[in-house]
Amino acid sequence: MASRTPLSFYKARQRLGSEPLRLLFQAAAQPLASEATRGAFYRGLRLMSLDGTCADVADTPVNDEEFGRPGSARREGGGAFPQLRIVGLCESGTHVVTSAALGGYETSENALADRLLGSLGEGMLCLADRGFYGFERFTAAHKTGAQLLWRVKSSLVLERERTLNDGSYLTRIYPSQGDRRAKRDGESARVVEYRLDDPGLPDAERRYRLLCTILDPEQAPADELAGCYSERWEIEGVLDELKTHQRGPRAVLRSRLPDGVYQEAYGYLCTHYAIRRLMHDAALLADLDPDRLSFTILVA
Repeated sequence: MASRTPLSFYKARQRLGSEPLRLLFQAAAQPLASEATRGAFYRGLRLMSLDGTCADVADTPVNDEEFGRPGSARREGGGAFPQLRIVGLCESGTHVVTSAALGGYETSENALADRLLGSLGEGMLCLADRGFYGFERFTAAHKTGAQLLWRVKSSLVLERERTLNDGSYLTRIYPSQGDRRAKRDGESARVVEYRLDDPGLPDAERRYRLLCTILDPEQAPADELAGCYSERWEIEGVLDELKTHQRGPRAVLRSRLPDGVYQEAYGYLCTHYAIRRLMHDAALLADLDPDRLSFTILVA
């Protein structure tokens, strides 16, 4: 039987398109952690993290038009490569990406994050960095039934309405500054403030303010929530696995057409999920935290 040429593979990929890979990822990518999975839950809530990244794609006119590039003013000049933006929702304890939204560099992380809110639900505690907070996004995420623990910027006005016995305090968030001044259409939330004891960090980076939807400190004490938020960094490792260790450092998505870029990205997401599922099963058999297993060794 004659071997398939690179051209025939290229044409087969074009015929297939990105939609089957997207549907495969959506069907396969489900949370994995069970009660036996170490480090995956906080007081019965499944830890989930939201974050985004960008990946270089092949420098072709159609990719440039579709995706844009850093520093471009309507894509004139700018960075060396066009970039695909990826925002993912990750199960923190297993490092599996359970849903993802893809778009061009000029599409904001927040716009892509809005497309993932439907993947949240009851029994989850979603962690997110300060760039994702917005009243509409925060309240929409909470309406899914998920609990939220999001860092917020120091410029956000959060009035102290009642200090709780663990040092956190209750506040209200509002759709706009006018609503806040008029005290209308507010939503209750809880604030946890703390500082990192790390003199190597700038002062602004040492101060943390977390906005939480769990209002009762008996259900989630402030010190536990501060420790829990550190799990958000797990998704940083996941994105590094996808960009660096799985594809190779400084690798560029090779597809010269936009649909091929999306196809390739979903293919990488499917592969990452399969690898992480294998690692989770191995961790369960060995009664280990999945974090103890090395992704880089497995894919080497």
